[in-house]
Amino acid sequence: MVALERKRKEDGSGEQNGTKRHKSFNTASFILHSYSKLPDLNEFPKGKSEPLDIFVWGTGSMCELGLGPSAKNKEVKRPRLNPYLSSEKLGDTKIVDFSVGGMHVLALDGKNNLWSWGTNDSGVLGRDTSKAKEVLKDMDAADESDDEDGDLNEEESTPSLVENLPKVKGAKIVQIAATDNLSVVLYSNGDVYAWGTFRCNEGLLGFLREEIKLQASPLKIKELKSIVQLAAGKDHLLALDSKGIVYAWGNGQQFQLGRRVLERHRLRSLEPQQFGLYNIKYIASGDFHCFAIDHDDQVFAWGLNQYGQCALTDVNGELEDGSLITKPTLIPALSNKNIVKLVAGEHHSLALTRDGDVFSWGRYDMKEVGIPKDKLPEATFKDAHGNPRSVPVPTKLIFGSGKTDVKIKDIGTGSHHSFAVTTDGFVYAWGFADTYAPGLGPLDEDVEKPTRIVNTATKSYDIKLIDAGGQFSVSGGTKIEDEDAAEDRADKYEDIDE
Repeated sequence: MVALERKRKEDGSGEQNGTKRHKSFNTASFILHSYSKLPDLNEFPKGKSEPLDIFVWGTGSMCELGLGPSAKNKEVKRPRLNPYLSSEKLGDTKIVDFSVGGMHVLALDGKNNLWSWGTNDSGVLGRDTSKAKEVLKDMDAADESDDEDGDLNEEESTPSLVENLPKVKGAKIVQIAATDNLSVVLYSNGDVYAWGTFRCNEGLLGFLREEIKLQASPLKIKELKSIVQLAAGKDHLLALDSKGIVYAWGNGQQFQLGRRVLERHRLRSLEPQQFGLYNIKYIASGDFHCFAIDHDDQVFAWGLNQYGQCALTDVNGELEDGSLITKPTLIPALSNKNIVKLVAGEHHSLALTRDGDVFSWGRYDMKEVGIPKDKLPEATFKDAHGNPRSVPVPTKLIFGSGKTDVKIKDIGTGSHHSFAVTTDGFVYAWGFADTYAPGLGPLDEDVEKPTRIVNTATKSYDIKLIDAGGQFSVSGGTKIEDEDAAEDRADKYEDIDE
């Protein structure tokens, strides 16, 4: 990785304000003008193909769970199979991939059809839901529940096909991504289409410069080509191309675009632009902070860092409220660790290594990091009353009793809760519990340490994928048909958790 920016004065050590940055050997204009001559570093993705049953849980008052319009489905305390996504409902196919935004979900089936559900205020569902009939609560009905609201919007709460997706000759959808207010698809030829809008601290920001405030149907992002990966934040997006160059667009008020956005040019941030990263092989994003891994296994971070969610402190080893990392900066604590996946919420982050270990860091007060209080590292920051506030140092998580080294194959986060999926397909959850998003049932307090989800619906399932939004969660898995094997697996983890 080489920073594509003008050289800055340094002290000869390669450090600026105590933070190491790579020296710039080339200018951005040189790279872009020589783009066609740059080698391809990254392969185009093939997309997922394994058929999955989909489970949902949490609070779905904004139609996030996709369980239909009945008011009784607004709160689901443990994973529940979504009946609308069965092979019968989808036309003899199943979901193979999904992406969770703040309050909506995109799901791709085995025939390359895209389904959506959730709130559609910003047009993120890619279909017209304005004609839906909402059934309000009958206040005089004796059999009504105590729920103060009526039923949900039937169109938004029921998974349906995204409309007007282009048929790209010789290409198919290989990745989907969702922010709070935008939906994006990546085709196998590197084309990107998006719809919805971006928001900022002051409200609506827009979709594309001054011309489009809200895009209701999929539109090709012409500034992008040969894209191999997308990463979605709360209201920004990253894209990585085959040459190893990273682009960013959307809201940049917390420097999540990797560059300073002047107020008078704020709408220009709605166009994808490179910002000084190349030789990159992988990108990831939380709500307001981002990560990139280069082909030398060096990890870089930028954006909001007041809880150490970027795994970096200042020159004095301290954290400050509102702390920002304004440009991609090397993170020694994450580099050369064989990290294969990074996920992040609002103020916390997780990393999965090739060996199946999980490291966690960031905000602590809602138990986002999954580290018990008596196991917190010395580097933990505390408030004036001595209460733990954040863990800026990546710390290895312990699953079960700790007697067995449990290996993980997938990780996921919501805004303030997290998950880890074991190689055997069980899910451990932790974090903010008021909305039932961890999937552990009704709890009196947040979940301090990784706790295994045990429920009837998923007990015989090998969970493969997991993701989460603001107050809800989604997983996908395959059923273990061999009952003896399923029973043996359950017995194994009962021993692990003792």
